[in-house]
Amino acid sequence: MESYIMELFKGGELHDNMMLGVGNPLLDISVSVDNDFLKKYDLNPNDAVMAEKKHWPLYKELVEKFTPTYIAGGSVQNSVRVAQWILKRPKVCTYFGCVGDDEYAQILRSKAEEDGVNVMYQVTDKKPTGTCAVLLTDQGNHRSLCANLAAAQEFTPDHVQKPETLAVIEQAKLIYVSGFFLAVSPETVMILAKKAHEDGKVFAFNISAPFVLEFYKKPLEDILPYVDILFGNDVEMEGFTKFFGMATGKVELALELAALNKLNPSRGRVVVMTRGPNNVILARDGTTEEIPVTPLAQSQIVDTNGAGDAFTGGFLSQVVRGKSFKDCVNCGIYAAGYIIQQSGCSFQGPSGYCDC
Repeated sequence: MESYIMELFKGGELHDNMMLGVGNPLLDISVSVDNDFLKKYDLNPNDAVMAEKKHWPLYKELVEKFTPTYIAGGSVQNSVRVAQWILKRPKVCTYFGCVGDDEYAQILRSKAEEDGVNVMYQVTDKKPTGTCAVLLTDQGNHRSLCANLAAAQEFTPDHVQKPETLAVIEQAKLIYVSGFFLAVSPETVMILAKKAHEDGKVFAFNISAPFVLEFYKKPLEDILPYVDILFGNDVEMEGFTKFFGMATGKVELALELAALNKLNPSRGRVVVMTRGPNNVILARDGTTEEIPVTPLAQSQIVDTNGAGDAFTGGFLSQVVRGKSFKDCVNCGIYAAGYIIQQSGCSFQGPSGYCDC
């Protein structure tokens, strides 16, 4: 797989629409709270859940009783913004997702375009732009995410069949989708996965949250044979043990996931398992490698929200440069380390990462 990717991105030359990200655009509402506040809404310190009826009053309370920070978010949108920040060339990354016809959508578009992303939102008048409550506890070391997808749930497959979006898909060499999006349009994910397979593009997929394995098991099983690069943290990947009956040890599980059935066996699957401050596990071709994470002092950590998204963005920025997977992991570590020293998934000035 590594030699295939290096050949596909030979020379590291960048062009417009090289990477396509598809996900749920959300406006993050970020607030520091205590554990009692989490309990009030039946949430845990590191949850990543979809809003239910019991959570609906949460958003109003955040706005009325706190002074929230608003950040352009959504997992995949964060990742492509980070990739753009590192690559330094505008419009290498394009992003698809559905928003409402409202002010929040204008903020999202403006923020993403400022970061150089080519934004091609689908716009609906059925629902407002989605939001995500980002609840920080323990001085930012833990964050609980409660997403109200709203307009993001209105994404329809016809958006990827339009002449202007089809043209972008044709140009893309790498397509990246999150597990969260399986809750919205599994049909779209399959269309893109098949297109990547047919045209020799790289198809990358992020598990995103444990509930994806529990509640979207069938569409996930359908997608996995197309996946060239699989991302997830150790908690998310342990869901394969619980819901799929796979290996229990982290290294063994990464190897088993890499060896799962793949439609193009000549391109072995790469599995990237992050583990917070612990070594990243990289599995491919029947082997594993553990790559150390640069430690940060407690005083340096501001907000862990977006760390996983940043890691993925950093990793993918080096994939399109044709770098080795170890280089990709190291860039992911750099990006995650930078982002957790900021408030939200945000940047201060140009990236200091050298990808030359």
